[in-house]
Amino acid sequence: MAVYECDGHRPEIGEGTYVHDSATVMGNTRLGRNCFIGPGARIRGDYGRIEIGDESSVEDNVVIHARPGEITRVGGHVTLGHGCILHNCTVEDYAVIGMGAIISDWAVIHEWGVVAEGAVVKNNFEVPERRVAVGVPAKLLDFTLTQEYMDEWLHFKRIYVRLASEVYPRTHKRLDLSNPPL
Repeated sequence: MAVYECDGHRPEIGEGTYVHDSATVMGNTRLGRNCFIGPGARIRGDYGRIEIGDESSVEDNVVIHARPGEITRVGGHVTLGHGCILHNCTVEDYAVIGMGAIISDWAVIHEWGVVAEGAVVKNNFEVPERRVAVGVPAKLLDFTLTQEYMDEWLHFKRIYVRLASEVYPRTHKRLDLSNPPL
């Protein structure tokens, strides 16, 4: 893993959190307990602060940044899908951000809010609790999440906690392929 001090700030990484070798965690950041930080993720607290709560999943190639002197907050039990971008925003507990989505400055995704794959959430937009935002620019769908949907996502969220705290630390090994076995 690439963990860097920046401008006198050292990242805080919670117990049981897994950070992949190709991920970067930099500067004024705090990662909670049992988080999964996937390959290629970039969590860049160089001139703003990044805070991520317990048991959140930052999947492959996610980018998180904040404006100077401001904070990007990600709650606990959040799923950040592959390749999404968060910039100077707030994502509350249990939210799901789809693959390739973009969350812009000062936007707020409330508890159990969902941003669909590829959606673009503009500055200052809010996704209320248990609502779904889709499209470019993102607009709210006219329904709220069901308990069945949330239960299904809790199952997926637990898979990433298990990957971070059990599977990867025990079984993830870099292979030297310069001398392959015969």
